[in-house]
Amino acid sequence: MSFVDHLSRNEKSPLIRRFEGLIAPKTDAELEAMARTSRALTMKHFGKTIRLFAPIYLSNECINSCKYCGFSKENPILRVTLEVDQMLLEARHLLNEGFRNLLLVAGEHPKFVSTDYLERCITALAPEVPGISIEVAPMDTEEYAPLVRAGAEGLIVYQETYHKPTYAQLHLSGPKKNFEYRLETPERAYAAGFRRIGIGALIGLWNWREEVVALAMHAEYLLKHCWKSLLTVSVPRLRPAAGEFQPLDWLGDREFVQVVCALRICFPQIGIVLSTREPAELRDSLLPLGITMMSAGSLTEPGGYTGQGRDSLHHTVKGKTVALEQTPADAVATEQFAISDERSAAEIAELLRAKGFEPVWKDWDRNILAAV
Repeated sequence: MSFVDHLSRNEKSPLIRRFEGLIAPKTDAELEAMARTSRALTMKHFGKTIRLFAPIYLSNECINSCKYCGFSKENPILRVTLEVDQMLLEARHLLNEGFRNLLLVAGEHPKFVSTDYLERCITALAPEVPGISIEVAPMDTEEYAPLVRAGAEGLIVYQETYHKPTYAQLHLSGPKKNFEYRLETPERAYAAGFRRIGIGALIGLWNWREEVVALAMHAEYLLKHCWKSLLTVSVPRLRPAAGEFQPLDWLGDREFVQVVCALRICFPQIGIVLSTREPAELRDSLLPLGITMMSAGSLTEPGGYTGQGRDSLHHTVKGKTVALEQTPADAVATEQFAISDERSAAEIAELLRAKGFEPVWKDWDRNILAAV
């Protein structure tokens, strides 16, 4: 039985019932009590450490039509796919900033972002980057296995929305329309040997309380059935992007804090990720309340850090390349979404130290396994 069956039955354990109670409306005093509990649990299991990572966008090509995504093939945007050597230059820029955990991100387009292409990217990175994760099109276990062997240790896949009718309305065409296949992705990734698995829901596509309850159910299931892998969860909120999709529901800052605290209280040992989608002030205030992993200095367009790929930019309209008479000299590939916290990696690291936290750039090395 997979999580698809579990979600369809909607059977909620006592832990999930407790989670529902924690995200119900609270008074200020009740929320403060939750924050104290969350802070204590985070200190107990993680200490005052924050793991830092940065994304590298490999490609913004995509064959899916998704109403909310800047990379949707319907959007008339500038696109590019980085060559492996261009990706390495982006990575080395981030290595110079201190990062040792990198996340490779790409739109879903098998012509440009094939399994072979990803394997070549990972193989090229592995000698220099100890922590490599991927956030790409869902694959079968047999396709994931060579990526793990090449050096990928983490797999991130957000379900976007756990509400199947809404999922169908938002995903108009392309392989991403398959709700069940995407939902089972963490289990296939676990079978392939990834040591880290990250899940999440994109808040703003459906009722946020129902969304995070489904996410909690998914986390509970994976902790029981995929227990050899480290689990992280994230609740990113929609940000402005090409296509100008408007959120169907909104999670306010106060409720965002409440959700983070509820996740920590119910799942004391999982990682909770906070991206640069969120504003700096909120990110700062959440630091002691349950967050264990943050992105910093992020850019969400291919070649954004060093300008790689600008010579290969092309314009697409509804999935078809349209020639431009002249591409502006300062043109860049279109970003997936606009970030909110624009502080550099150095600024984030300085902030963490000022607040008594230790920024963790590296927490894993493949030589650990070689020595076993």
